[in-house]
Amino acid sequence: MNYAQARSPAPELESELRRVAVEPKAQLRARYISLFEHDPPRAFGPDLLRRSVAQRMQENAYGGLSKSSQRELNRLVSALIAKPDVGPTVARRAQSGTVLVRDWKGRSHRVVITADGFCYDDRTFSNLSEIARLITGTRWNGPRFFGLRRQKRDDSIAPTRGGQAKSAITRRLQNPSSTSVAKRVRTGHGL
Repeated sequence: MNYAQARSPAPELESELRRVAVEPKAQLRARYISLFEHDPPRAFGPDLLRRSVAQRMQENAYGGLSKSSQRELNRLVSALIAKPDVGPTVARRAQSGTVLVRDWKGRSHRVVITADGFCYDDRTFSNLSEIARLITGTRWNGPRFFGLRRQKRDDSIAPTRGGQAKSAITRRLQNPSSTSVAKRVRTGHGL
């Protein structure tokens, strides 16, 4: 069975969904119990009961979320519960066939993502960190090295009264009693 056939509307489901749209709360509760095998939450009014019942009926007919999608949703919910003031970040997933390019010390390094892992220099690796270590000679987070993850916020940046951030170098230049970084900048040695 192909994807188009699996997603074509089932006439019997469509007629059931039309019935659910107009059923009274008592019948919706009975449907909910038969579909979920437990009582609905007390706060569920007719609208949430309808939505829940319709969603479960469609899930039973067409299939639910993939396991990876469910894991990602669970991760996002956990992150939101842990830090409600911070917006959730969606993990970027690179697909098979994607070519990652990283320039390191004047040389361009290409990694091809395959179904079996990561192909670099005619060898297959199980993770990007192995490749990053091979390239740099030091321990690196592979996804971060190849730009698949954002860098952590620079702790050397502090907000000012106007809300704009100043780097540690700018703060040191404004405070002459600070460390030697400001002296190197003033004497032209650079950073």
